[in-house]
Amino acid sequence: MRYRVLIEQDEDGVYVAEVPALPGCISQGKTRSEVIDNIKEAIAGYLESLQAHGEPVPPSITEEVVEVTP
Repeated sequence: MRYRVLIEQDEDGVYVAEVPALPGCISQGKTRSEVIDNIKEAIAGYLESLQAHGEPVPPSITEEVVEVTP
């Protein structure tokens, strides 16, 4: 499954990741690599919880990156 993840660095230098399609699915890490690993674990746990409670799992995304030259 693929989900869009937003990553920002806070004022203390900590990276924070959140998944807009999964409300409340947020994680953090000291590096981008660490936050990516952590958010993958958080997503897996979130999806397992949805399934355990019989809740629908949001569909995987498909997207394209388009470059435009003015």
